[in-house]
Amino acid sequence: MIFIDLIKKYNKELHPEFEKIFELGLKNQYYHTDLLLWKINGSFQENLVEAKPSKEKKWNTHVIGPGIEGFSDQTHYDFINQYRQSNVSKYSYDEYLKKVTYDPENIEEIDKLIHFESTSIQIEMLIYLKIWEADLMIKKMYELTRILNGESYNWYFKVAESSRDKNSNGTRQDIIRKLVRDKLSDSSPFLQEWISNIYKTQIRNSIAHSNYAIIGRNINLNNFIKDDPASQLHSLQFDEWHDIFHKLIVLHNQYIWLANTVNEYYASKVLSGEVIDILISERDGNQYSYELEYRAEYKDWSYKQT
Repeated sequence: MIFIDLIKKYNKELHPEFEKIFELGLKNQYYHTDLLLWKINGSFQENLVEAKPSKEKKWNTHVIGPGIEGFSDQTHYDFINQYRQSNVSKYSYDEYLKKVTYDPENIEEIDKLIHFESTSIQIEMLIYLKIWEADLMIKKMYELTRILNGESYNWYFKVAESSRDKNSNGTRQDIIRKLVRDKLSDSSPFLQEWISNIYKTQIRNSIAHSNYAIIGRNINLNNFIKDDPASQLHSLQFDEWHDIFHKLIVLHNQYIWLANTVNEYYASKVLSGEVIDILISERDGNQYSYELEYRAEYKDWSYKQT
């Protein structure tokens, strides 16, 4: 269930940090349009290497635009957006807690509320996976962290699909923990702590493997491992889950806000006559730029045709 008061509470905490992140990104970015490149999803398309272009034109393997990972991301966004619009509680969070407090005179109604809450949480568990497992979301977090730290945009970013994948940046959990969370210590310790509080590999694994049990208003995690420091949770109370989930939704919202803000910032520049280009950095260190075109009616970007 979505509690509007919790969304407002956590948005009030996190949004000012993303306003700072926007300004810091503009200041620290390696090239003056790396934030725009982050927004328009610069990527390297290996399949174009083997393509056979015409004699007059060579394929550019460094592409911009949503791509297949962007269409996947839109699918997940549609699901998340539908849920958060159709599952808003009519109560504030404190009011709801009073409704489910034990009362021998109101057992049947309390059971109905908790049953619905339990079902909602299991949908939210799917959303938890959709956000933390989606390639584009992981890429957005990774590339933004590099920008904040003054590193060049990585056109060759890739999530490992198997242990045999030697040309990747790592597994999903390694990228989130080591290349995002741990790398934010200087540029945004606030965001680092936010991610630390809501991204738990044990919770992720428990959900992904359906290795949990809901009893009352409690989620028992069946993957506690005594000697594993990353698997020390025995259970989560529903109240703890609501805290994690609402913070996750707010984080997801802020990445969307930042992308829209970046787009508007560079759109205003090109509409005022400024030339906007992006930098391509190849694996061998070769660098060159491409000028972009902006379509105001669609709010999108493409390479300028010459």
